[in-house]
Amino acid sequence: MSKRIEDLELIAAELRPYFEAKDEAREKALRTCRQIIRHSANAIRATHRREQDKARQILSSAQKLVQEMNHNLDRHGSLLHSGFVHDAQKEFAEGCITLALTAGEELPMPEALGVDYAAYLNGLGESVGELRRYILDNLRQGDFSRCEELLATMDGIYGILMTMDFADLITHGLRRTTDAIRGIIERTRGDLTIALRQKALETKLDNPRS
Repeated sequence: MSKRIEDLELIAAELRPYFEAKDEAREKALRTCRQIIRHSANAIRATHRREQDKARQILSSAQKLVQEMNHNLDRHGSLLHSGFVHDAQKEFAEGCITLALTAGEELPMPEALGVDYAAYLNGLGESVGELRRYILDNLRQGDFSRCEELLATMDGIYGILMTMDFADLITHGLRRTTDAIRGIIERTRGDLTIALRQKALETKLDNPRS
C-alpha cells in the first residue's frame, strides 16, 4: 500500500466518527420532531374542543421534547437550523400561540418556547387559520362574544408579518404564509358579517316593535 493511500485512510478514520455522530444526532432529532409535531397537532385539536387544560398538558410535554432536541443539537448547528427542526418548532409555536389567543392569554415569547424567530413567526402566521376555525365554530354555536376581537387579532398578526419582508432564506418562507393570511382574513370577515346581519335580522323579526 502506498504512503498516499495510507494517509487517506488515516484521514478517513479521523473524519468518520464526526459523521457517525452527526448522523446519529440527525436520526434522533427526526424522531423527536415527529413527536413534537404530533403533540402540537393534538394540542390544537384539544384547544378547538375547548379542552384547554388538556392542551396545556400536551404542549408541556412537547416543550420538554423541544428543549431536549435543542440541547442535543447544540453541537450540530447545521442540524439545529435544518428544515425538519424548523417545521417542528413552527408547529409547536403554532399550538402555543393558538391556545394563548383563544384563551385570552398573553402570547408566549420565542425564547420561552425555545424556538427560533423564523419558526415563531411562521407559527404565528399559521395560527391565523386556526383562529378562523375557532371563529366559525363559535358562529355555528351562536356565540358572537369574541369573534370580532379574534378577527382584529388576525388583522394585527397580518400587519406585523407584513413588516417582516426579508429573504425566504432567512424567514423560511414567511412571505408565502403571509400572502395566504390575507385571503383567510377576508373570508372570515365575510362570514362574520353575514352571520351578524342574520343575527340582527332574527332579532328584528323576534321583536318587531323594537
